[in-house]
Amino acid sequence: MSPQPVRCPWPSGDPRMLRYHDEEWGVPVHDDRKHFEFLILEGAQAGLSWTTILNKREGYRAAYRGFDPAAVARFTEKSVTRLLADPRIVRNRLKILSSIGNARCFLAVQKEFGSFDRYLWGFVDGKPVVHRRTRLSQIPASTPLSDRVSKDLKQRGFRFVGTTIVYAHLQAVGVVNDHLESCFRH
Repeated sequence: MSPQPVRCPWPSGDPRMLRYHDEEWGVPVHDDRKHFEFLILEGAQAGLSWTTILNKREGYRAAYRGFDPAAVARFTEKSVTRLLADPRIVRNRLKILSSIGNARCFLAVQKEFGSFDRYLWGFVDGKPVVHRRTRLSQIPASTPLSDRVSKDLKQRGFRFVGTTIVYAHLQAVGVVNDHLESCFRH
């Protein structure tokens, strides 16, 4: 039996969190649908645990048409009613409405920049920001980078994109690598 790799302590023993940590968190994303997925999920997480959101991820995938921003942008009030009744997702009216509005804003960013990926990675000149952290307590909830991205997204009409949510998004999609130096994913 091979020894377990050294990893960041936050996933604890939860298999879903371990898989997320090992396979996704901090891995550079260059796919717009994946960026949109994380925007939806990070916004839904506000006030909740990431474990809760990961447990509902497949429900979100089904309810949000595979995280197709064009499909979500076409959601209507009837769609909102359907989503509010769907136990597979977080049934919060403001979060649902913001996700639909954010889909429309997402499409506008794609049109302006050619892709959301190009827009987001433009904040770091296309290169991940790799931090050298040795303890979880060194990882901030937000940074000047997340402040800039959050401010710009808000000016473009996005909601549920405060600096803390944006920092979580930047970490999730690998724009920022906050794996501890001791972690095999660093």
